Amino acid sequence: MQITAVSSDFTDFQNRSNMIAPMARGWEYILQNDLVGNAQKWGDEAAAKLTGKSVEQGRYDLVLDPQNLWLTIHESIGHPTELDRAMGYEANYAGTSFVAPPEKMLGTLKYGPSIMNIQGDRSQEGGLSTIGWDDDGVKPDDFLIIKNGMFNAYQTTREQAPWLRWWYEKNGRPVRSHGCAYAQGWDNVQFQRMPNVSLMPGEKDLTMQDLIAATDRGILIQGDGSFSIDQQRYNAQFGGQLYHEIKGGKVVGVLKDVAYQIRTPDFWNSMDMIGGKRSYELGGSFFDGKGQPPQVNAVSHGSPPARFRNVNIINTGRKA
Repeated sequence: MQITAVSSDFTDFQNRSNMIAPMARGWEYILQNDLVGNAQKWGDEAAAKLTGKSVEQGRYDLVLDPQNLWLTIHESIGHPTELDRAMGYEANYAGTSFVAPPEKMLGTLKYGPSIMNIQGDRSQEGGLSTIGWDDDGVKPDDFLIIKNGMFNAYQTTREQAPWLRWWYEKNGRPVRSHGCAYAQGWDNVQFQRMPNVSLMPGEKDLTMQDLIAATDRGILIQGDGSFSIDQQRYNAQFGGQLYHEIKGGKVVGVLKDVAYQIRTPDFWNSMDMIGGKRSYELGGSFFDGKGQPPQVNAVSHGSPPARFRNVNIINTGRKA
């Protein structure tokens, strides 16, 4: 569903879309989200953006909702930790990775703060990459791609696991695939595809409101929007759906024309607060492309809300 609000003088239009995360669930998921009951609210949100204040560019603390953060996780963590990409096998089509070479990154790269744990799995209920066995016939495991802020594991298939034998032996682990093989159909060759990749909730039972209350000058961003990222997944820019100005621990108004710029390690290391278990949500996409010939898979990314300090914000509506 996409809702478009148009100003009375036809000089501006604003959209509200992607309100419901794609999910591997049945019809009960549609009923649970009450499309008819929520339609007015979503329309009002689109209309409110018409009168929103155009953001002043500069640095702000960001509070990111899970339905915004899933895409940032996908692009800045999910893709660069694919082992084939890190080894150069995707260079001709989808690019390479700043998380390379493996011998200089595993156990060494400080991806984020100690509160940051990123799990790869194919087991989360409702996850789009959730499955019993991968297309190599391997039962997937749950593994920490990032453990207490440190880069800990690549996504692997049965073919790829021996490439990291030295790392597994050094840490007393078996040389075993994480179960990330996938083929789009019976007539496609399986290769390494992304599992569910998620930011685990924190130990403290914090909610979105707790993060807002602790923020003096910031922006709350909800929903996913446009993005741009380089071939190494290092420099990027992300938008959103809804933007709210935060002052003195309170939401004080609606903003528009907002996008945040990041360098992946700097951005994740600026994260200083995350929500607890009850604030955790799944987002994701039905359409993640990779390979030549290209194949498409579906993948989920869960997270709690999180706060990032001193992030650069640009105004996307400003004319040259």
